[in-house]
Amino acid sequence: MEIQLLFLLILAISFIYDVHSTVFTIKNNCPYTIAPATLTGSGASVSTGFELQPQASNSINMPAPWSGRVWARSGCSNDGGRYSCSSGDCGSGQVECNGAGAAPPTTLVEFTLSDASSTDFYDVSLVDGFNLPVSVVPQGGCPTTDCPVDINARCPSELAVKDGSGGTVGCKSACVAFNKPEYCCSGDHNTPDTCPPTNYSQFFKNLCPKAYSYAYDDKTSTFTCHTGADYLITFCP
Repeated sequence: MEIQLLFLLILAISFIYDVHSTVFTIKNNCPYTIAPATLTGSGASVSTGFELQPQASNSINMPAPWSGRVWARSGCSNDGGRYSCSSGDCGSGQVECNGAGAAPPTTLVEFTLSDASSTDFYDVSLVDGFNLPVSVVPQGGCPTTDCPVDINARCPSELAVKDGSGGTVGCKSACVAFNKPEYCCSGDHNTPDTCPPTNYSQFFKNLCPKAYSYAYDDKTSTFTCHTGADYLITFCP
């Protein structure tokens, strides 16, 4: 009898987790190969890094609760046996990032899955700058968010990051570029009242209204969905 009850309990728990599982489908709509990756902030570690050819996609089963970020690297090569990328590089020397984060400037997709209120939170962040356009489409009727514009093509020269051929492969945020409290919302500027938008953050906001443009851009940039929704993350939507 006890064995039967234990079996039923395990079955019930398995059913609950199956109902509330979350799948990230990451698609490459760029005309070149990219290398997406994830970084775990809290929850069970999901350390990934993989290449996607144009129009290819890959699905990842995500644990819950979980928080972390998704991004994509571009301009990658394996010269000399060490994998490196001109934008979004994680410094691991491999396709897998092995728990390392992205070097800015990088477009970030941030998630908190299954908080105490059974709600997912998600956003696109340009707080560290931009490298690739991206969209997040929940599969279940929740709001989408994105930064679909190629900001690199319009990046101010003082924020631009160039590759070896002189092309712009990233656009720094003002915080990353200048490291000043008024841009980083630090020191005496560490509250919403003392760190209003700047001309630089407004540049990002005008191009991508749904994305975080600086640290206190919550009202128009954080989105929620019921726990258990799946998400389609498309680079170069």
